[in-house]
Amino acid sequence: MSKLYAVLSGVAVVALLGGTLGYIQMQRANDKFAECRSSVVAGGGGDIGGPFTLVDETGKTVTDKDVLTKPSLVYFGYTFCPDVCPLDNARNAEAIDLLTAKGYEVAPVFISIDPERDTPEILRDFTDNLHEKMIGLTGTPEQVQAASRAYKTYYKKQDTGDQYYLMDHSTFTYLMLPGSGFADFFNRDDTPEQMADRVACFIDKS
Repeated sequence: MSKLYAVLSGVAVVALLGGTLGYIQMQRANDKFAECRSSVVAGGGGDIGGPFTLVDETGKTVTDKDVLTKPSLVYFGYTFCPDVCPLDNARNAEAIDLLTAKGYEVAPVFISIDPERDTPEILRDFTDNLHEKMIGLTGTPEQVQAASRAYKTYYKKQDTGDQYYLMDHSTFTYLMLPGSGFADFFNRDDTPEQMADRVACFIDKS
């Protein structure tokens, strides 16, 4: 009897794995961007991104419809970040230049998670030093929190009691496409060349 149970259990596992594989293959078959992706977002990426209202570098209130008018690389960080944010966004800027050289128009977007210090003026100096096309966004704490939630990002202030505090935060760069929304994300390990190739693939398929 125990041998029969073992056989039946094995058959059930094989059937489950086969069904899961079939589902994944079906999903990929229905995904026009499948060959562009390097990873799969748990639960899908349809719930990443969404409406936001923030303040740009000129002090003007803008929405996602004003900002994301072309393929965009969106990053959440802060200007007082000592290393990660400047390095990540310099990498993003290099990817933008590679794409521009290939004839693709893509916007780099930097959303501050530190509205207490990142005024529009400070943000403008930061983004202008990184890339002339980079769009800097800040806002009230509530506006920034709403945007962060929409993009499923994480940030937390290390409260040191002075103005020299640091921020813990996630470091993904999101590719957003007009009409499609979230397309994919990039890790810190992705090179400018890898980013440019994948972004170009998404644009070509869109």
